[in-house]
Amino acid sequence: MATQLPLNIELNDSHSFENYYSGPNQQIVEYFQQLFVEDGGQLVYIWGGEGAGKSHLVQALCRYFSVSGKAAFYLPLKNKQNFSEAVFENLENMSLVVIDDIDQIIGDAVWEEALFHFYNRVKDNQGCHLIISGDAAPDELGVSLADLASRLLWGMVFHIKVLNDQDKLKALQQRAHCRGLALSDEVARYLLNNCPRDLPYLFGLLDKLDQASLVAQRKLTIPFIKTLL
Repeated sequence: MATQLPLNIELNDSHSFENYYSGPNQQIVEYFQQLFVEDGGQLVYIWGGEGAGKSHLVQALCRYFSVSGKAAFYLPLKNKQNFSEAVFENLENMSLVVIDDIDQIIGDAVWEEALFHFYNRVKDNQGCHLIISGDAAPDELGVSLADLASRLLWGMVFHIKVLNDQDKLKALQQRAHCRGLALSDEVARYLLNNCPRDLPYLFGLLDKLDQASLVAQRKLTIPFIKTLL
């Protein structure tokens, strides 16, 4: 069964476990991969700052379930204007539900109550894995509905750590390798030292450099990159 997505939202094709550089977050990657064979539903909350790779990781999990024939549902709340809180109806029957960016609905009484009731249905169902991501720890989100705040602490909580510069270098090289590119330490360091260091930007830049190198039939060298930046 294909991944179930609300409206016109799709998973990012580049988000997979294969191209996710875990660094200090290997424990959560292993835990997510183990969920596939776990009986019963698990409740998991992951949190981290901007650029920590939360969306990459939870979308990778959705794809992991979907390609293996298990029903998965990805809900990015940063796009909540495209749907209503009724989106939670009957989702507890899925094998996996991922709610990305819960911080986007904090303080909205209607959304908080709908999520609270969904949490209870998932708990009663006992067959659905529910993964929620946020930009802060569950007890620091500022949830208005006290009962929802307590639900967010029911399961496992993982802090996704932002990569340091050395890990970012390795993440860039891993992403390049997945694209069939050779990215030397020297070139990777040049990108880190001369461009914004958040990984979403760097990965997007790598895509553009890859396309430019194909068009020009040139390797990714510092002189070539200088002509493009």
